[in-house]
Amino acid sequence: MRLAIISDTHLPRGRRRLSAGCVERLRDADAILHAGDFVEAPVLRTLEGLGPPVHAVAGNQDDPVLRHVLPEVRTVAAGGATIAMLHDAGPAAGRLARMRRRFPGVDAVVFGHSHIPLLEQDGGFAIFNPGSPTDKRRQPVHTMGLATVGDGGLRFELVELG
Repeated sequence: MRLAIISDTHLPRGRRRLSAGCVERLRDADAILHAGDFVEAPVLRTLEGLGPPVHAVAGNQDDPVLRHVLPEVRTVAAGGATIAMLHDAGPAAGRLARMRRRFPGVDAVVFGHSHIPLLEQDGGFAIFNPGSPTDKRRQPVHTMGLATVGDGGLRFELVELG
């Protein structure tokens, strides 16, 4: 199973949009994970129209419609892996251990908020932030994530978008 992972799209705003490479990866995935901060509800509907099922959580910048329909935390079963999702995983110091305690029994936690891509792993547990495909802030490039769930377990990959 292949998952496409994005967060912090912050759309619509100015000339921002999802790149063709991002949209292609989203369409080709078995499921899409969005870790919050769509900003406006039509963005969720656009993602849902790409085909794969969308699993999402609300972010701190999301409009009231999204905060009403999306949970703040969710757990997704994906091809034998269990992934917890939330928007803000808190301070960087101690984050891996804190997420492991907060979500016992999951294989990974996917989050956003900082726009800073991150993959930390320890003992079969991972935390992953895909960065942002539209709002790189101080990062050198826009990014998203892919995850593969299979016989080799759960593997994350950070993708730099052109």
